Parts: sequence; structure tokens; C-alpha cells
Amino acid sequence: MPSFSRDRQRYPRALERRQPLISQYSAMFESYTEGEIRELVSTLVERYREAMNSGEEELPSFPKGVNRMKRARARHKPCSLKELEVSVSELGLGYESDETLLFRYCAGTCDAALRNYDLSLKNMRSKKKIKKDKIRARPCCRPLAYDDDVSFLDVHNRYYTVKELSAKECGCV
Repeated sequence: MPSFSRDRQRYPRALERRQPLISQYSAMFESYTEGEIRELVSTLVERYREAMNSGEEELPSFPKGVNRMKRARARHKPCSLKELEVSVSELGLGYESDETLLFRYCAGTCDAALRNYDLSLKNMRSKKKIKKDKIRARPCCRPLAYDDDVSFLDVHNRYYTVKELSAKECGCV
């Protein structure tokens, strides 16, 4: 991959135009992995060279069909309450019942809730100071409160009540 300083010597005017392009797409670059950025930059450099050799004035656009940005945005939805209609049997708690209920759950990311603890823990893991423990170095989207208890009849006409089943309020813990 060519270095930035060598490109500056070969294409000084083009690099002046490239700076706004890079800053314009900086948010998108943050959602890419290092390998994907390298591939993208090499593709852009190659297209740039082709454009310069063909006499085109405009800088080349990003490769078509790149859906990484959409996937990255989808993963970064804030922690919130969701709901799903399911049967009691589908809950996986060992009850056989055809009754349905509205199951509320928490989903989303908690990046905005990162604290010094989370940042320090992540740093200690990256430096291999903490090795074997299974630790999440960021807050989790979890229920802060639960709906009322859920009562139902199973297929044998036995009555059950389950506590803390459905979320009422979500937050980053």
C-alpha cells in the first residue's frame, strides 16, 4: 500500500481535494474494521489512479454494494423495551401451555453509558492483565423493573404464576 507521504509528492493537488472527502466520511470509517478500511483505501487509491490516467477530474466514489454502514447502524440502536407475542411453552421454562402472552424484553447497545470502570477494564483485557475471566467490558441493556406476575393454565389444567418474566423498564447496567 503506498504511503501518504509518497502520494503527497506524486499527487499534491489531489491530496488537497482528498482531505474534505476523508473528513466527510469519517463517521462511516469508524464503523469499519481495520482490514475493511485497508481494502477500501486501496480500492479508492486504485480508482484514483485510474481516474487520473483517464483524465477524469472527479474523485472516484465508494464501491457500490457496501452495506457495512447499514449493518453498523443497526447494531448501535440504544437500549430500549421491545415486545413479542409468544406462547408460554415457547418461553423455555418447562411449562406446557398454549396460552399466549406479550413478552417484553430489553435490546440495544449501551455505548453512551460507558464509565471509567468499563474503559479501564477493556484496557486491562487488551493488555492481557486479565486473561481467563469472562468479563464484559461495557454496560448491558437489562430490565430495571418487571411487569406484574404472569399467571396461566398449563395443558393439564394446573395453575402457575411466574414472577419477573416480562420487562417493564430497560436501562444500561
